[in-house]
Amino acid sequence: MTSRDSAARSAAAFAPRRIGAMVLRYVYVLRGSWPRIVELAYWPLMQMVMWGFISKFLATHSSWVAQGAGVLIGAVLLWDVLFRGQLGFSVSFLEEMWSRNLANLFVSPLRPYEFVAALITMSLIRTLIGVLPAVLLAILFYQYSVFDLGLPLVAFFFLLLMLGWAVGLVITAIIMRFGLGAESLAWIAMFAIAPLSGVFYPVSVLPEWLQLVSWALPSAYVFEGMRAVIFEGTVRLDHLATALALNFVYIAVAAAIFFYAFQVSRRQGLLVTMGE
Repeated sequence: MTSRDSAARSAAAFAPRRIGAMVLRYVYVLRGSWPRIVELAYWPLMQMVMWGFISKFLATHSSWVAQGAGVLIGAVLLWDVLFRGQLGFSVSFLEEMWSRNLANLFVSPLRPYEFVAALITMSLIRTLIGVLPAVLLAILFYQYSVFDLGLPLVAFFFLLLMLGWAVGLVITAIIMRFGLGAESLAWIAMFAIAPLSGVFYPVSVLPEWLQLVSWALPSAYVFEGMRAVIFEGTVRLDHLATALALNFVYIAVAAAIFFYAFQVSRRQGLLVTMGE
């Protein structure tokens, strides 16, 4: 047997050392990216918290859902507006990073605020494309139309979109600053506020200390306002006004974070080096 045959047979043999080397490589990748570590525990934790509060509420208010036909379907559809609004903003930005196109964009006359305006427009388009088929299928399958909410639906829609844009601005700022290792935030960030938004249950179900956090979110006022329309037939203008004011504050803060991250990334040359 030649030395070449021996080397080939040795390479073909099962080698725990090579497996260990690859595992070590992935451990280093995981250790070097805190968003990846957080994501491992994130989904089980979020599902436990969300379904725990839903179970707690339905255990004592089972008739609540029966009285409000379609309330859960309406909540799901409005929640998707919030999620799609943020995701449409973030993914449009990520597509530029995946294609290594950010540097090309910003050597053109394009201004950062024009770029943000384009991302907001794409968020609106993506949200409409994503949500409208679900709205129509809800009418077909369940005889429930979210349009029955009337004019308040328009306010709910844009208030949730505004919050999605604010979160999207912060997420894109983080990705711009720390790279694609943080891109998973685009898919997981909104679910962090879902348990606090009272999507499927009133804010009163939450522990008192969490209620204080919940009332700092525009989404909580929107979903409470939706239930007021369904159950009481009233439009809570105070909820709408508070949600709008909070949205303006959050968008202003998020925009400041985004433009700061953009300036830092441009000075450090990160816009050129980021990509797949």
